[in-house]
Amino acid sequence: MKHFSIKLLLVVSVFFVAVSCNTAKKANKSKTATAATAKPPAKKPGKNDPKPYNKVITKDAKSDKGLFTVHTLDDKFFYEIPDSLFGREMLMVTRIAKTANGLGFGGGKQNTQVLRWQKKGKKVLLRVVSHQVVAADSLPVSEAVTNSNFEPVLYTFPIKAFSKDSTRTVIDVTPLFSKDVKALGFPQGRRQQYRITRLEADKSFIESVKSYPENIEARHVKTYAAGRPPSNASTGSISLEINNSMILLPKVPMKRRMFDQRVGWFARGQVDYGLDAQESKTVRYLDRWRLEVKDEDIEKFKRGELVEPKKPIVYYIDRATPEQWRKYIKQGIEDWQVAFEAAGFKNAIIAKDPPSVEEDPEWSPEDVRYSVVRYLASPIPNANGPHVSDPRSGEILESDINWYHNVMTLLRNWFFVQTAAINPDARGVAFKDEVMGRLIRFVSAHEVGHTLGLPHNMGSSVAYPVEKLRDAEFTRKYGTAPSIMDYARFNYVAQPGDEGVALMPNIGVYDKYAIKWGYRPILDAKTAEDEKKTLDSWILEHAGDPMYRFGRQQFGVIDPSSQTEDLGDDAVLASEYGIKNLKRIVPNLIEWTAEDGKNYSDLQTMYGQVLGQFNRYMGHVASNIGGVYEYYKTYDQEGAVYTHVPKDHQKKAMTFIQDQLFTTPEWMLDANIFNKIESAGSVERVRGTQTRTLNNMLDFGRMARMLENETINGNDAYGLYDMMKDLRRGLFSELRSGKKIDIYRRNLQRAYIERMEFLMTEEQNIPAAFRRFFRGTSIDVSQSDIRAIVRAELKSLRSALRSARGADSMSRIHIADAIERVNDILDPKN
Repeated sequence: MKHFSIKLLLVVSVFFVAVSCNTAKKANKSKTATAATAKPPAKKPGKNDPKPYNKVITKDAKSDKGLFTVHTLDDKFFYEIPDSLFGREMLMVTRIAKTANGLGFGGGKQNTQVLRWQKKGKKVLLRVVSHQVVAADSLPVSEAVTNSNFEPVLYTFPIKAFSKDSTRTVIDVTPLFSKDVKALGFPQGRRQQYRITRLEADKSFIESVKSYPENIEARHVKTYAAGRPPSNASTGSISLEINNSMILLPKVPMKRRMFDQRVGWFARGQVDYGLDAQESKTVRYLDRWRLEVKDEDIEKFKRGELVEPKKPIVYYIDRATPEQWRKYIKQGIEDWQVAFEAAGFKNAIIAKDPPSVEEDPEWSPEDVRYSVVRYLASPIPNANGPHVSDPRSGEILESDINWYHNVMTLLRNWFFVQTAAINPDARGVAFKDEVMGRLIRFVSAHEVGHTLGLPHNMGSSVAYPVEKLRDAEFTRKYGTAPSIMDYARFNYVAQPGDEGVALMPNIGVYDKYAIKWGYRPILDAKTAEDEKKTLDSWILEHAGDPMYRFGRQQFGVIDPSSQTEDLGDDAVLASEYGIKNLKRIVPNLIEWTAEDGKNYSDLQTMYGQVLGQFNRYMGHVASNIGGVYEYYKTYDQEGAVYTHVPKDHQKKAMTFIQDQLFTTPEWMLDANIFNKIESAGSVERVRGTQTRTLNNMLDFGRMARMLENETINGNDAYGLYDMMKDLRRGLFSELRSGKKIDIYRRNLQRAYIERMEFLMTEEQNIPAAFRRFFRGTSIDVSQSDIRAIVRAELKSLRSALRSARGADSMSRIHIADAIERVNDILDPKN
């Protein structure tokens, strides 16, 4: 029985074990099936993962809709970027809006870049796009161009959120403007100048970020630790307010117009590897506004009728502009209408008042849709006309002319010193509003010309014979130069009795021609290359006519026919007339600046203006010595591009300088003026004036050109040796005549000896910072004829000094000293 019970228990146990195993297997199968069909547990969002929109852009955010929606929340700024704008090209223009004392003036452009926003994974990239090197996408070489122009990443931003419909991406843009992103801040070259070491983050902040339909404007204050700040040195830092304008570029770039150096124009260049040429070539094209004929007016345009453009150029006058000057600035803008009529357009450029705050509280001069003449309360005596262009096509997108309050001071000074001898309206230090208004109109037109794409045309004024500038009928018709883009300020040539003569330039013959050349649509041309034949024909129609000539602005004059502030075709004759007028002004300076209860500061200023104008005349004439004319031509035009100034004209220039400057200009030495403006200084002032011109004449580059001229043209050239001999004999004429050598001449003669020592011991030194801009004449001085000629001249001078007998004791002392100085150069003790 017992055995039976044990067996039964074993059977039951086995049964229960089997059942348990089956149950366990079923349970495991059930768990496996459940695990296969169940969703994995939700993963916690990472710290940098996008968050729900309302967790990032909360109800406390202030939102500004525009190109991007800009959200401001506490001290952070967010961009909400539409998907449609990823990949679009945008132009970032970095300017200094407010500057530290000693750093120049606000408004200066520091950097321009094309940017592209790109979404990549959980980040948004801001990339820099280059248009310097290109090739058509259809060409095999385009792949190589793309590979060599990989777009660098300027900044990366974690994606913070997406809009509810997932079509817009939110990023925190604060670091882009709060950190030291050098491309958007103070330029690297200037950092080195002031020994800037780092950004002081605790003293830097974002002022504002504003969004407009086609641009975003960010203003931020940057404070940099500086070892050599230009002002407030005790702070050891520089603070600036920087403005970054990000402008959406057009989807379809404007058709280009190719540059030609025979017509002055602001232009930009690209290296195009896609051209059918055996080398890479730089293609240059104009900066210009997009002026197009309306479709419904094409037939009228073809018939030669004037038509209004699809979109005219509109300038608004800053609300801050004083009321009495507004109409004159507007007139200067609309003076260009006559030039656009030559291009086939009427009402192509218009001046407007901006809406009042009540009429349109959203209107802002920072909105890229508006070009504005901005009136700045600044002591800077200047105005300038910069513009912003699409680098792909040259299309000018907008322009703000900076008008500084003290430009009126500059105008007063020039108008006084250049016209007061014949013009009663200029005889004073405070002009009538209508007189100053006319001057403002002139400057307004000049600056607008820059914003239309025209650079200075310094070769314009030489088109007029000097005597024609005294002709009332001629000057009323043509002004003082064929182009208002020349620095042909006011008519200093006109003499008393030249009644009714015009005193300043207007929109001239050249200006109308240049605007036609740059803006008239060539409707049958599909590409920029197709236009070239027509553009060439327009130039050749006027080839050889000086009224249509363009002469570039020079920094270090080589071509004397393309100078600033000059008038007429003969600098010697024009300057003689100008000096006659200065001699009429000086005796009247006290009377014309007088006002009861006022000190003599205006007298001192105006006397300085007389001296400055006299210096200009000396520079105009001296540039003819060793000068080379530059007249741009192409292969299909006859004649040379470069020709030396004729020998007789160079010698005439030398005689003029000897007579007018190196012979003491007694007419400038008015004791009645000096005893009211200074305790001393007249002697040093004359020395500085004479020395400046002397050193300019004895310039290495000028001497090199004279050596080459003689080599090429022989006896027809004014050679360096002849020039040096004429200079020495004129400067030391007292050694032959036995006349007393006055203090002014003694100073001048010592300056000559010092300059000769410089020529014997120094090399031509072009500072590294200027080498890429240098367009002067280079020479290896030590291996040239310069020092041989200088040595010969010094020996001739020493011989003349030893033979001379001074007329008085100071002359004799001076001669003895001069001999010792020359000996030290020719026979140095060391």
